[in-house]
Order: sequence, then C-alpha cells, then structure tokens
Amino acid sequence: MPLAFVEAGRRVHIVGVNAGQGLQGRLAAMGLVPGTEIDVIMNSSRGPFIVAVKGCRIILGHGMAQKIMVA
Repeated sequence: MPLAFVEAGRRVHIVGVNAGQGLQGRLAAMGLVPGTEIDVIMNSSRGPFIVAVKGCRIILGHGMAQKIMVA
C-alpha cells in the first residue's frame, strides 16, 4: 500500500519506490530505501506528512508519500 494511506502512529517497512531515478535518488539520500523501517508521525489531508527514519524526522509531500510502497 502507498505510504500516503498509513495513519499516524503506525510503523511500516518500505518495500519499494514507484518513481523515476531522480526521486528515488532524493529519497535514498534521506534514508528512504526498500527495507527501511519508518514510523508515521503525522498524516493529515491538510498539512505536512511527517515520518521518523533512523532517529530523524522527515517531512514529505503527499505526492512523494504516494510513490513509496510499504507493508
């Protein structure tokens, strides 16, 4: 399922990224690669989408979160 559909408070694993090489590289630079465990901190229709990865909080656009597949 896309990360954009995960409610706040859940922990998920990234299983893939459905994006071009540019976005994949940008996400990889932030530590968002397949196999990584992430915590969804905030997911609201209005406002930022915030995740915690390896002790850091990252703000993503909802479009980016839609391309990150998680389980």
